Amino acid sequence: MTATEATGATENTVPTRRAWVEQVMGLPVSIHLRGRGSRTPEAESRVQAAYDELRAVDVLFSPYLWDSEVSRIDRGELRVEDAHPLVAEVVALCESAAVLTGGSFTAFYLAGEALPGRRGFDPTGLVKGWAVQRAAEHLAAGLGCDVSVNAGGDIAVRPGADPLPWRIGIEDPADPARVLAVLPLTRGGVATSGTARRGRHLVDPASGRTVADALSVTVVGPSLLWADVLATAAFVRGPVAGLAMVEGLTGYEALVVAGDGALTTTSGLRGADPRDQTLTGDMSG
Repeated sequence: MTATEATGATENTVPTRRAWVEQVMGLPVSIHLRGRGSRTPEAESRVQAAYDELRAVDVLFSPYLWDSEVSRIDRGELRVEDAHPLVAEVVALCESAAVLTGGSFTAFYLAGEALPGRRGFDPTGLVKGWAVQRAAEHLAAGLGCDVSVNAGGDIAVRPGADPLPWRIGIEDPADPARVLAVLPLTRGGVATSGTARRGRHLVDPASGRTVADALSVTVVGPSLLWADVLATAAFVRGPVAGLAMVEGLTGYEALVVAGDGALTTTSGLRGADPRDQTLTGDMSG
């Protein structure tokens, strides 16, 4: 899980900022604007529009709403081609995610049979990152502010006219009060998959079994959507194979806490043990 803070300003040059928090998609979603324009009526209007957009996405994609389009598709009552255009977009992204991760991430289950306790079509593992990234992009367009959107610890940030990096704190999954490392980020996304909040909830599509070889996997890169997908897939693969998968992808880095508490990172984050220190370099793509 992650947290957002401003950085780069001195005591005498702290930029204007404003924050909002609302409950959306069953999660606290916080929006932070920083810099000129963050306290204007236009900023307020855009923030409310962003929350409205996130709620509309939830109505379309929630598998917990009986009449959502995802639920209707899952029951065979609605074809993807007849659904809202965003549904087809997400289905295509889910298919790409399955290819990218070699099947370690999937919104569909295999061989036409549901994984134990899972739905036939459930894109929620991709939708949150996709929706939060869209909200951050729409907020940033024309405002001139630094933007951060945080949905349950998965964060998308976009720079303003005079950007400063956000400091993204990576929680210790064994002790949420402790920060393992801090990632400076101006543009991009950070996502974490793990057991700290929801226990063993991720399923290996190949076996149908829940996995817990790691305590957490955090991925940072230019896109929250793909950072979120990769964090899920890397967690499913396990600490060694998951880290190797991310290492092979341009622009993305990972920090893995194994089941025994051992911490490892991809080469772009590597150095001395990163615990309790700021990792050098802006991880913006």
